[in-house]
Order: sequence, then C-alpha cells, then structure tokens
Amino acid sequence: MSGDRGRLAPAICTRTRAELRRTRRPRAHSCWDHLYAAPLWPLHGANLGTLARTCDAVGACLTVPRFPWVPEALARGNTLREPLCTHWTGDPLGWLRKQRERGLRIVGVELAEEAIRLADLPAARRPTVIVLGHEQHGIPPEALDLLDTCVEIPMIGTGASLNVAVAGSLALYKLAGLL
Repeated sequence: MSGDRGRLAPAICTRTRAELRRTRRPRAHSCWDHLYAAPLWPLHGANLGTLARTCDAVGACLTVPRFPWVPEALARGNTLREPLCTHWTGDPLGWLRKQRERGLRIVGVELAEEAIRLADLPAARRPTVIVLGHEQHGIPPEALDLLDTCVEIPMIGTGASLNVAVAGSLALYKLAGLL
C-alpha cells in the first residue's frame, strides 16, 4: 500500500500530457519522402481523418484525390493541432506511375493470390507508397500492374476486409518498423 489513506498504488501509471509532449515532435513533420499512405479511391470520409492521425503517428505523408468532399473529411476527422503532410492528386494512376519512375516501392493492400501476409512485410528501407483501394471494390485492375507487391491482412471472422483506416494503419505501422 501507498498513499495517505491506505489506498493501493495503481499497478499501471499513465503518462501525463506534459510527459508525452516532452517525448514527441514539437511540430508537424515536413515531407520526409519516405512513407506515403495513398487511399486513392476513398469511399468514407471518416476513415480519411483516422488514417491522417496514423500518418502523423508514424511519420508518413497522406496522398488523396481531389474529390470535392475530401478536404472537409480530412478537416473533420483530423484532430491534430498541426497540419498533416498531404499530397493531392487529380490522377491516381498518373501519380502512381510517377512514384514508380522516382523509384519508390509501391505496396498494395489487396486480397490477391500473390499477396504476402502482413506479418511477413518488412519495414520500408526505401521510400514506399502503401496503396489502399476502394472499400467495396479494392484497388482497380488498371492500378494492380503498378504495384511491386501486395500485402494481405489475415482475418478469421466473416468479413471480407477491414476498412481503409484500419488496414492502412496496420500496414503503415509495419512499414514504419513500429510493429
């Protein structure tokens, strides 16, 4: 026992906000050109804000299409105080081609025969794009040829896939070497 009134000290002590601030970056990162989350065919706006917070957590940039509803979805869902490194594209396939030409590794999260398990995905040793498809239709067939590899997230339940924010977050943490 510890304390004044015979109360037990908690077995787990959480960090205070001040302690967390001292261990984190003081401001948003600029473009590090290392990891990109690319939900290029988004369906649900709420998932973009969640994915934006994960990008901040792992030091990744977010690449999104210039759909009219995307800026509002990012603003609503992103609860960070600092702006996120966001790249905009009006041509998802053209943007992917340019990244390949620059030598970036292109990894798609997709259910494919050639996919590797998420657990076997190595951390990114060179600039890498993680491509996330439409939540109902996946990555379009014309984009599959632009991928270097596919990663599959194993599932035991009855669902066919995870939502874009969850799938992207898992893959980003793995590529960042934080899992």
